[in-house]
Amino acid sequence: MEVPDNTYVGIPARFAALVLCCVPLAVAQSSEQWDLGADIGYGWYHNGTIFSPDGTAKAGIRNRFAAGIFLGDDFSKYVSAEIRYLYHDGHPFLTYNGVTTDIQGQSMALTYDMLFHFQPRESRVRWYLLGGMGGKDYVIAGPEPFPQPAPQVASLTTNDVWKVVFAAGGGVKFRIRDHLVARGELLNYITTFPRQQTVPAPHNTARGVFVEFTPMFGLSYTF
Repeated sequence: MEVPDNTYVGIPARFAALVLCCVPLAVAQSSEQWDLGADIGYGWYHNGTIFSPDGTAKAGIRNRFAAGIFLGDDFSKYVSAEIRYLYHDGHPFLTYNGVTTDIQGQSMALTYDMLFHFQPRESRVRWYLLGGMGGKDYVIAGPEPFPQPAPQVASLTTNDVWKVVFAAGGGVKFRIRDHLVARGELLNYITTFPRQQTVPAPHNTARGVFVEFTPMFGLSYTF
C-alpha cells in the first residue's frame, strides 16, 4: 500500500503522530522494568529494478548511517516489547546505463516490536530474536533532478511515501552495571517498492522488495 504525500508535513509532527498511535500499546502491558536508550549503526539496502523496452534500471536507497531511540517494557522474564524510532540518511537513486542520479532524502520508521529472549531478565547476557511492524516514511528533502536522467524508464519525484514496514532481527544485550545495558543487534526493515517516489514511465514495471539491513550498537538505561 502506498500513500503519496504531496503536502509537506514537518518531521516532528510525523513522529509525534506515530508515537501517539503506538504508546497506548506499550502502556497496556503489565510493566515490570522499563528500558530507555539510543543506538547508532549503518543501513545497507536490497533495492528494486525497473524494467522497460529501453533496458533496465536499478532503483533504491543509498547506503548511509542510521540512528534511533527506543523505549522498552520488560514485562516478563523472557519477553519484552519496544517502541523504536529509526532514522536512515539514505537518498533515493536511479542507475541507468552506468550513470547514477539521486535526490536528497531520508527515511524514518516507527515500529512496535516484540523481543523473545533466550535468558531470563536477571542474566548478565541475553540473546534475543525480534519481530514487529509499523510505518516507514520515505521523505524527500531536495528538488527533483533536472533534467530527469532517464524519463523513458523512470523519474525521481519529490513525493513523500508512507509504507507499512515489517521488522525482524536479533541481537544480544550485555548488562555493564546496574541500570546500564549495552546491546548489539541486526535489524531488517522490509517494505514494498515506493513506486510513487521513483515513478516508472508508462507501461514499465517496477519490481523488488526494499530491505534495509541495519547493524546497530546502543546503550540503554533501565528503571
